[in-house]
Amino acid sequence: MDITGLVESLKQDLSRSAEVGGDDAKAAAERLLLALDPALRLVLMDALSQAAAEIGEALPGVVIDVRLKGRDPVFVVDRAAQPDHAADDRFDAESGEASARITLRLPEALKARAEALAARKGQSLNTWLVAAARAATSDDRQERYGRDRHGAGRRMQGWVR
Repeated sequence: MDITGLVESLKQDLSRSAEVGGDDAKAAAERLLLALDPALRLVLMDALSQAAAEIGEALPGVVIDVRLKGRDPVFVVDRAAQPDHAADDRFDAESGEASARITLRLPEALKARAEALAARKGQSLNTWLVAAARAATSDDRQERYGRDRHGAGRRMQGWVR
């Protein structure tokens, strides 16, 4: 975001206001405006940062940062860096039990596909993985497919010649 135009506009407004005081006031204002440029940019950056924080709080699952690129602020919107509130609570509301932390190493391609599927559902990767693990370990699924995908633990009926 180029804020140079905003800073210049404010400087012109202040300069026009100083013209009312005569040549001495105008000259003093112009010297002062040169020193004010960094302060004006800092105030605008602070206002943009506060606005980004308020917008980020209003949008669950979104973090908005303001960073400098050269002399200009840039908005950075990040969905992956969001805190997963269910994990932060250390309590799983669906199962009614405390949650545990694990480290899971995935191949990069699998992680990318999982992140894309989670984003499509508007979920964090953690929430999506918990739902996938819950679905894979549900009692209904185990009853339908047996204990593993090869049929181990399944009961067979009938006879074979």
